[in-house]
Amino acid sequence: MAAALVLLLPAAALAQDNPAPLTETFEIGLSTETISVGTNFGGSRLVVFGALDNADQRLVRQGRYDIVVILEGPRRDIVVREKERTLGLWINRAAERFNGVPSSYSLVSTRPLRDIAPAVTLRQLDIGVENLEFDAPSLRTVRPERKAEFSDAVKRLGEQSALYGQTSGGIEFVSATLFRANLQLPADLPVGRHVARAILFREGIFVRERSKDLWVVKTGVESQISRFAATNGFFYGLLAVGVAVFTGWFGRLVFKRD
Repeated sequence: MAAALVLLLPAAALAQDNPAPLTETFEIGLSTETISVGTNFGGSRLVVFGALDNADQRLVRQGRYDIVVILEGPRRDIVVREKERTLGLWINRAAERFNGVPSSYSLVSTRPLRDIAPAVTLRQLDIGVENLEFDAPSLRTVRPERKAEFSDAVKRLGEQSALYGQTSGGIEFVSATLFRANLQLPADLPVGRHVARAILFREGIFVRERSKDLWVVKTGVESQISRFAATNGFFYGLLAVGVAVFTGWFGRLVFKRD
């Protein structure tokens, strides 16, 4: 029995010197789950807040935890076409189809992304506009470098239209374990299901991810027209043609020269 106690004591001491590693968890919430878009919509702000559980307090004090928050718009299939001016005419020269492209992409982070995690990790998690990868079943054979050019064009156009964007320093810790992220949403925010993603890193290592849905819906007359067009496509087409014909006839009547 004495020998057994002698053998057990070092093991207990070793367990105290090397405690089991902490497994951090966190939860997030949104300031709103629905954003209404009308004729006067000029953009909005979304607040994503969350709390860390079971965090290493030493690392918290040293600022060794990082958080990235991303809001991705509805994913859609798009076709990107390259045009070239020939004999005064713009002609399509090449095209590439991408599946599942986010219609919008807004990102905020505690620090610049390059200081948070290695580039390979950022690419694997689709963190950062430059790291987005699109599935591209080609319309025709296109060289890999050409695919990259088309992909870069999608990102460039998204940034120019303010639908794609990212900022660092937009996340603040309001306490040792509570954080808040402020996302500025564009005026052309796409309608549909958006996904808010929060990713936690510890000393450059991915820990875990949480997500919440955000719905952007139309209101007012635009909502009624959109609903009618979706449920009565044939009659909506006839109505659109009728309005166009009436507008043309009325314009000629008003501006007719004597």
